Parts: sequence; C-alpha cells; structure tokens
Amino acid sequence: MKQYFINLAKYNVWANDLVFEWLASISEEQWTKHIESSFTSIKETSIHVLSAENIWHQRLIKIAAPVWIADDVKDSKDEVIQAWRKASASLLEYVDAMDETELSALLYYKRINGEEYTQPVQEILVHVFNHSTYHRGQLVTMLRQVGFEDVTSTDYLLFSRLQE
Repeated sequence: MKQYFINLAKYNVWANDLVFEWLASISEEQWTKHIESSFTSIKETSIHVLSAENIWHQRLIKIAAPVWIADDVKDSKDEVIQAWRKASASLLEYVDAMDETELSALLYYKRINGEEYTQPVQEILVHVFNHSTYHRGQLVTMLRQVGFEDVTSTDYLLFSRLQE
C-alpha cells in the first residue's frame, strides 16, 4: 500500500515539474491575466495549489499551527514555482519516510475556517494528490486561454509508462 502512495507522490512531482516548465515560459501578462475559472488567474491558481500542498504537508507532519500561505504570497512567478516545487518534494519525502502503518492512522486537523476533522492519512493523501491533479487540469485550460499551446499530457498513465 505504501508503494502506491509513493507512486502518487512521485507522479505529483513529475506532473508539477511539467507545469513549472510551462509557467516559467509564460509572460508576466499571461501569468496575471484575468480568466474566469475557480481562481482569477494562472498566478492565483498556482498559489492555491502551492498553499494546499504546503498546508497538508504541515498537517501531516503535525505542525501545531499550520499556515495557509496564499494570503501572504506576493512573490514573483519564479518564487512561487520554487516554493511549490519544495512543497511537492516535501510531500514525497513524507510519504517515502513514513511507516506503512501510518497510512491507516487518524490525523486530527483543523481547516483554515477552524472546522475540526479526523481522517485516515491515506484518505488525506488521496485528496491532496487528486486536488493537485484537478487544478493542473485547470492550469492547462488557462494556459491555452492566454495563448500558451506548448502543453503536454500530465496523465498518470503516461507517468507510469515512463517509469518502466
């Protein structure tokens, strides 16, 4: 079971790395252009995914007061990409280092609105990686809307075939 989550974490890093290449290639105007979507720009969507991966990592390693960094991120595109890259790598390191029994352990956490929840670590990991996949799909559409066409597949099956 642990290997499954290691694969998901590696997939997340791989797919995010593709997105980072695309984001590094776009202009500041494309990065900040208003787009109708869940978030109003490529920048805001990227900051959201960075923030989510970051806070879930903090929760998983049991930081007492995890921080939702989206409200404070005013950094350049390159700094957002680097912080997001670090968050993704941290999730992989966490999963790689965890004991198999931790997957079924319950994690107590508070959402940023203060609501308290308890869920098994494995369910949280599935959520985190699916959440990032969902927003990467939005980023592909948003990139196309601002004129960036050099996107490729970020499908798990492609990742899996490339690992063979």
